Amino acid sequence: MFENKKTSIIILTYNNLNYNRICLDSIRKYTSAQTYEIIVVDNNSTDGTREWLKEQTDIKLILNDENVGFPKGCNLGIEASEKDNDLLFLNNDTKVTPRWLDNLKICLYSDDKIGATSSITNNCSNYQVINVPYNDVEHIIEFADSNNISTPEKWEQKARLVAFCMLVKRDVINKIGIFDERFTPGNFEDDDLCMRIAEAGYKLMVCNDSFIHHFGSTSFKKDYAKFNSVLKINAQRFEEKWGFNSNSQSLLKFHIIDRINEPRDKELNILEFDCGLSATLLRLKYTYPNAKLYGVETNENIARICGKMIEVMTEDFEENYIMNFKESKVDFFDYIILGNKLQFSKDPWKLLKEIKKFLKPGGYIIATIPNTMHYSVVKGLLCGDFIYNKNSILNRSYNKFFTLSDIHKIFEECGYINPYVFHYYTQITEEDDKFLNQICSIVGENLKGHFISYEYVAKFQKDITNKNNSNY
Repeated sequence: MFENKKTSIIILTYNNLNYNRICLDSIRKYTSAQTYEIIVVDNNSTDGTREWLKEQTDIKLILNDENVGFPKGCNLGIEASEKDNDLLFLNNDTKVTPRWLDNLKICLYSDDKIGATSSITNNCSNYQVINVPYNDVEHIIEFADSNNISTPEKWEQKARLVAFCMLVKRDVINKIGIFDERFTPGNFEDDDLCMRIAEAGYKLMVCNDSFIHHFGSTSFKKDYAKFNSVLKINAQRFEEKWGFNSNSQSLLKFHIIDRINEPRDKELNILEFDCGLSATLLRLKYTYPNAKLYGVETNENIARICGKMIEVMTEDFEENYIMNFKESKVDFFDYIILGNKLQFSKDPWKLLKEIKKFLKPGGYIIATIPNTMHYSVVKGLLCGDFIYNKNSILNRSYNKFFTLSDIHKIFEECGYINPYVFHYYTQITEEDDKFLNQICSIVGENLKGHFISYEYVAKFQKDITNKNNSNY
C-alpha cells in the first residue's frame, strides 16, 4: 500500500534563491513527515542558492559545476534516490499545499494500471491550469485546503502530463527507463517520458484534488529567445523519435466537447475520427464517466499510443467504409465526431451516408467545417485571388469547400435531421467592416453573419426511426 511507500522529491535549482526557499519550506510544512526525502540538484547557481542549500540538513544535495539541464539533472536525482522510493519531479518555482502529495499517492495506487499522477495549478500548459480565486500568495493555502479533499471523481486520465509536479511509480521507471537526455537542456523530456509510460500500458492521471501554486518557468523566462529556440529544436527531436507532434496531437477540441450535452451518468458510445492521442475523448470520459471511447487514427505511430487508452482502428474508413473494431458497430454510436474529415473527403456525400449506419437511431454526428464564404475569401476573389495555403480556409489539402448553405444541403440530402450549426467568428477590422457593409448593400444585410463566420461546427441527428435496414 502507498502508506508504506516513500517518495523521493527531486528538485532542480538554478538561481532564484527566494523561490527555492519557498518551495522547500512548503514541502516541510505540508508534507507528512517520514514519507519523503528531498533531493536537490543544483545546476551551478551563482546567486547564493548553493551556499544556502549547503546549510539545509534535511536534503540530499548534488552540486553540478555546470548547468546540465533538466533531463540529466533529474536523472542524477533518480540515481541518488532510495531505490524503492517512488519519484516525484517538482519545479523549484512552486509552493506545495496541504495534502498535495497524499492525494497524488491515493490516486496513483488506486489502480495497478496508473503509472503517473500530476497536480493542477494556476500556471501551466496541457490544460492542467484552473482559475483561482486568490490574487496574492497569502490566500494560496486557504484555497488549496478547501480544494485538496481526496475525491476520485476529480481524477482525470490524460494523454500526457507536465513534469512541473509529476509523481511516477518506481516500478514504472524501472520498466521504461529514465529521462531521455537528447532533450537537454529541457522541454519535451516529460512528453517523451509520458509516451513511454502510456506505451507500456499505464494510465496518466491529473488529480484535480491536488492543487499547488506555480510561479512559472522562472529559469527560462529570463531569455525568451533561447527558450523558443530550445522549444523548436526539441519539438523536432520529439517528432523524429515518435513520428508525431505531441502538442498538436493532444489538443482539447472544446468546440466539439461543448456540443455534447448529456446527463453525466448516461452510458454513451463515442467515436472520434483523427483522434490523435485521444485527449478530447479522455476529457469526454471525465465529463461522462460511463462513456465508452473509440477512435480512428491512421497514423500508426499515434495509434500505437492511443490504442493503449481507447479502442482504435487504423484503417482509412473511406477505403472500404468498414468499421474494423472487435465487434460490429452498426447502430452503435451515440456520437460520431467527424472533425474536419468532410472537407478532406473525395466524396463527402458517400462518407455521410455510409457513416450514418454506425450511428444509433437518434445519434449525432459533429463536424468542423471552415466557411468558404468568409469575407477574407470573398475579398481575395474580388481581387482575382483564390490561393491555397497550409493554414487557412483555403487549405491546399482540402478536396471540398463549404458555405453554410452547402452544409445544410449536404446533411439533409444524406438523410440527417435536426440541424444545429454553431458559428465561430473572427475579429474584423474597421476597414473590412466597411468592405462588408458595401457587399451587404448588394446581397442583403441578413448575410453579414455568413461573411464573418470563420468556421462552423455542425451537429446533425440520425432519424430516431432510421435503423440500418432502412434505405439511405
